[in-house]
Amino acid sequence: MTKKQMYTLEYPVRCSPTILYEFLSTPAGLQEWFADRVDERDQVFSFSWNGSIDKAEVLESEENSFIRFHWLHAPKDEFFEFRIEKSEVTNQTILVINDFAEKKEIKDSSQLWGYQVKDLFHRLGN
Repeated sequence: MTKKQMYTLEYPVRCSPTILYEFLSTPAGLQEWFADRVDERDQVFSFSWNGSIDKAEVLESEENSFIRFHWLHAPKDEFFEFRIEKSEVTNQTILVINDFAEKKEIKDSSQLWGYQVKDLFHRLGN
């Protein structure tokens, strides 16, 4: 099995970090754009797509700054993370996504994130 590598995607977004964080860290927010249904119990989120369920635990989070998830089926050192940064030059909010994929799958995985983020921006009114 080939080891997955981390990759980073950045998206400028026109909304406050507080509003964006709600969409990245709560079941109601994530259900708006990330999965068909999202439930959370004891820091473990259940994500449902077309009847298929996958679970991820929250490893770390800081309000209005970042949240890091670990898929329960994935190796311990892999995670996906939503980070909210501010551009020092433009003062614009930047959504940074860190995820893992096999080298040959990074392009496809990045495209999938792009589609999902587009849905998020639609919900945010961007």
